[in-house]
Amino acid sequence: MNNFFSKWKEGLSRTSKAAFGQIATLLGATEISDETWDDLEALLIQADLGVETTASILDALEARVDSEGLIKASDLKIALRDELRKRLDTPPDIDFSARPTVIMIVGVNGSGKTTSIAKLGQRFTQQGKKVVLGAADTYRAAAVDQLQIWSERLNLPIIAGQAGGDAGAVAFDTVQAAQARNADLALIDTAGRLHTRYNLMEELKKVHRVLGKAMPGAPHAVWLVMDATTGQNALQQARAFKEAVKITGVILAKLDSSARGGMAFAIQKELGLPILYAGLGERPEDLQPFDPNGFIDGIIQES
Repeated sequence: MNNFFSKWKEGLSRTSKAAFGQIATLLGATEISDETWDDLEALLIQADLGVETTASILDALEARVDSEGLIKASDLKIALRDELRKRLDTPPDIDFSARPTVIMIVGVNGSGKTTSIAKLGQRFTQQGKKVVLGAADTYRAAAVDQLQIWSERLNLPIIAGQAGGDAGAVAFDTVQAAQARNADLALIDTAGRLHTRYNLMEELKKVHRVLGKAMPGAPHAVWLVMDATTGQNALQQARAFKEAVKITGVILAKLDSSARGGMAFAIQKELGLPILYAGLGERPEDLQPFDPNGFIDGIIQES
């Protein structure tokens, strides 16, 4: 357990030293003043929580100051941790009842999508599940190559097509291969989409439909990989994906590279989506199930 929490603290060290670190310093031994509230508001927005989430937290904190008679800024720090925790849901258990369970992975170019798929493949394999990877990102030959390298490294079977080929056909073949091999899980990579490119989003919808034809009820989940370093800009992208292919969960990649980290709260508040996994480093084992307590302990570390 100690190793688990140390992984979160290590992975979120950059975040804890930036905006959230300044918050921890702000909420020291001084008394609460108007300046405290102004500074706290600025730092929460700087930390990527977004204006709505920041306003909600400040309102709740002010109410607690009045009702509990808080005077010291250090008391406000404890209250802040409580309010942050209230705004993070514990992720639901993943339903693997379908065999194979087909999970479609989507995201914009450069979000860490293909690497996250490989890490998921290793994690589920270590849990004793038979996994098949589908390289349906035919739009970019390098993405297929990248996933094939990972499949060889992790000894995972992969279904791939020709560069520039029909992504739907690869997705269909992946499901059929998973069924034939009696696999537990099929992870389908898709081409990185710019949410503003209508034709590319339409093709993504097509892959979604094809999966349903390959197996009734598929895809059983659609996970969006979001780059934590892009901050609030990623929310508009996420809304477009959610509308197009019914996103069911989020993987927050590159969290270890983000100096802010408040994206987690914005995702919950503005998208209403659970965060399932978080990327805390480069190694396959650094993709961790999202833990709200570990996350908050990581971003607001005691000095």
